[in-house]
Amino acid sequence: MMRKLADYSNWLAIALVSVALALFLQPWRPEWSGYARYLAVAGLVLLLLSMLAGWRDIAATFQRRQTRLSTITITSVAVVLGILVLINIIGTRQSKRWDLTANAVYTLSDQTQNVLKKLDGPLAIKVFYSQKEMDLQRYKDQLAEYEHASSHVSVEYVDADRQRAKAIQYKVEAYGTVVLEYNGRVERVTGSGEQDLTTGIIKVVTGTQKKIYLTQGHGEKSPDSTERAGFSTVKTSLERENYGVDKVALIEHGQVPADAAVLIVAGPKTDLLAPEVEAIRKYLAGGGKLMVMLDPPESSKSAPLANLEGLLRQWGFDIGTNVVVDASGLGQIFGADAATPVAASYPAHPITDRFGYMTAYPLARSIGPLKNGANGHTPDTFIRTSPRSWGESDIDGLMKSGEVKFDEGKDLKGPVSIGAAVSAPVDAPVQTPAGADKNAKPSETRVVAIGDSDFASNAYVSVQGNRDMFMNTIGWLAQQENLISIRPREASDRRLTMTTAETRLIFFLAIFGIPGAILAMGVYTWWRRR
Repeated sequence: MMRKLADYSNWLAIALVSVALALFLQPWRPEWSGYARYLAVAGLVLLLLSMLAGWRDIAATFQRRQTRLSTITITSVAVVLGILVLINIIGTRQSKRWDLTANAVYTLSDQTQNVLKKLDGPLAIKVFYSQKEMDLQRYKDQLAEYEHASSHVSVEYVDADRQRAKAIQYKVEAYGTVVLEYNGRVERVTGSGEQDLTTGIIKVVTGTQKKIYLTQGHGEKSPDSTERAGFSTVKTSLERENYGVDKVALIEHGQVPADAAVLIVAGPKTDLLAPEVEAIRKYLAGGGKLMVMLDPPESSKSAPLANLEGLLRQWGFDIGTNVVVDASGLGQIFGADAATPVAASYPAHPITDRFGYMTAYPLARSIGPLKNGANGHTPDTFIRTSPRSWGESDIDGLMKSGEVKFDEGKDLKGPVSIGAAVSAPVDAPVQTPAGADKNAKPSETRVVAIGDSDFASNAYVSVQGNRDMFMNTIGWLAQQENLISIRPREASDRRLTMTTAETRLIFFLAIFGIPGAILAMGVYTWWRRR
């Protein structure tokens, strides 16, 4: 009786383990894989009970010589399999990958890792898929990296057809929608790319949208312009990181909008009026954040922007009347001349923390700290050109002939500061932006001045690190330090293009050449040994 029960238990155990293995390996219903563990445990328990019931037969079998040899063989195989299983377990828990692509497109960007690292609560990611109409594997490949980067991230794959109630609950209208939940907030994105997913995470984590205003009325760069000189590209980049972007004419409003997180003055051609500068001054006194991009004068006869430059000097900035030229030849990398200085290394500052990309500034002027500061403010340089650059004071000569030569005593010797930043505690009543958290008061005023506005224009923002430099500056001003990083980059097109003759050659080599060589070697070996 006990022997029959042991036989039945053996077969039942094998059946349970087989079903568990099938459930674990099947790709159609991943949610069923959770049952595999229980079935496998049940099968192993039955197997142990069966061995206990038939221990006498097992002991008698092991006394035979053939059985001992078989046992040694089976044990050796089991040890090898055990080592392989152990290696897989270690590999699962201690993941290590190498990304050998040129742009590291299979590695999470610095920005994504920075955002995930600063999560302080669970981030639930739900992918609503269709078995018939989409490739789920690309989502799994991408989101596995997010799970690995942060223990706060959990990913769930939801069949939108079979779980319609859940799709309706999360207002999912299209296959491939990724729902992000964080601290009770919900954000939906469509797409499996890192840029799409990280943008969605930034939105759901930051919650409220911060507003960026660009002044208008003095020939400044427009965020709506798609021309080479326009700022439509950086506007798109700002909106991807959950900033709202709008224009403001200060002379009409009389003041900086109350919900302005950052005010940008981008390359004005004429000076701001005194009431506009006064509005900015009041805004800064209340904890405002200002970014001024000031291009060099077009000639020695150009009228200075006295009001705006005066405001910057009050905050300790030294505005140079020159054009920075760079004789190092780095500008030629981007197809530019010496009037496009390049910065490749940066002084220590939160804006340039771990920043390792070159940035280029077409027609820039020097902007740095005044020697002894002003009103207790001393800006810190965070963009500096190469030692072989200088601030050319002969602007007319440079514009007419294009020839450059350093004149000792007249020109500003390099390296030249072309970007500086300053912050100061708020000593006036704080303006709370409309719709903002009443308890979230700005802790300090922040001002950034850069001697060029073209570096962020549509024509130059894609140059190496220009976009990251602009976005990091905005992130520091808006006190969104978690956004100061290197952003995801697109995979470069590295397809191999071949002529018809080259394609035909590879075809014949693969079909006839390599197999024929192997066959010839075999025939030769046979002939030598016969």
